[in-house]
Amino acid sequence: MAKAKGGLGRGLSSLIPPKIAPIVGTQEAVVAATPESEIKIDMIVENPHQPRTYFAPADLEDLVGSIKEHGILQPLLVTKKDDGNYELIAGERRLRSARLLGLQTVPAVVRADVSEQQKLELALIENIQRADLNAVEEAQAYNSFVELFSLTQEQVAQRIGKSRSYVANIIRLLDLETEIQQALMEGKITRSHARTLLSEVDQVRRLEMFRQMLAGKLTVRQAEAKASGARPGSKKRPQDANIRAIEDELRDALETKVELKMSGTSGKMVIHFYSKDDLRNLVKRLID
Repeated sequence: MAKAKGGLGRGLSSLIPPKIAPIVGTQEAVVAATPESEIKIDMIVENPHQPRTYFAPADLEDLVGSIKEHGILQPLLVTKKDDGNYELIAGERRLRSARLLGLQTVPAVVRADVSEQQKLELALIENIQRADLNAVEEAQAYNSFVELFSLTQEQVAQRIGKSRSYVANIIRLLDLETEIQQALMEGKITRSHARTLLSEVDQVRRLEMFRQMLAGKLTVRQAEAKASGARPGSKKRPQDANIRAIEDELRDALETKVELKMSGTSGKMVIHFYSKDDLRNLVKRLID
C-alpha cells in the first residue's frame, strides 16, 4: 500500500512501534545438535506440545507433490528419547507428507538434552519464522507457556520476540466460541474479524455478527460499528480514502479500532479499548 502524503503520514512511524526481532539466541533456546542424518520414520513420535494442530488438506497435497519430486529439502528437528526413539520438535507437515508417500527415512537434526519448555520454544519459533501457525494455534502455544510452565505473558513475549500486548491480544482469541476459532483456523475469517468480534460482549450478538461475516454481509468496519452500539441505519459522511487507509494501518499495528476525525488540516484520533488490560497494553505500546 502506498504511503499517504501529508502531515498524517509523517508521524505514523513514530506512533507505531517497530517490530521486535525474534530472540532465538537466549540461553534457554541454545542446545547442542548433531549433524543432519537419516532417521527411520517409524522411530519418530509427535511432540505432545506441537503448536500446529490444523493442517489444510490442500497444503499437504502440495507438499507431498514437492517432496515426491525434490525430496525433503529442510531436515526435521528431533530430540532423542530414553527408549531410543525420537520425538519431533519441528517439521510435522514434512513428517506427515513423508508418511503419505511411504518413505522409510527422513533427514533430521537431533537436538540433545532438550527440556519440555525448550521443545515448545523451538517448535514455536520455527513455526513463527516460517509463518506456519494460524492465529488460534499461536494463541494456544502462548497459553501453553503460561499454563504448563508458569510463565508470565511478559516472559513469553521475551522468549518469542514479540511485545507483551501482542501476546495478550493473541491469547484473548481463545475467549471466542469454538466455531469462531475453527473458522479463524480455516481462514474463513481474518484476525481483524476475530478482534472485532471480541469487542462484542454479548454472545448472541457476537455469533450473529460472525455468521453475517461468513455470509459476506458484514465487513470489519460494519462489525466495529455494530459492536460499538452505532445505529445500523445512521448515515455517516463519506470518508476520504487516504484517511481510511491510515485508519486500517493503525488498526493492524495497534490491533484495535482507530478513528481519525479531520477538520481541515487538524483533527483528532480516537483509539478504542475494551478492557482495562487493553488500555494498559495500549498505553505501554504508545509510550515505549
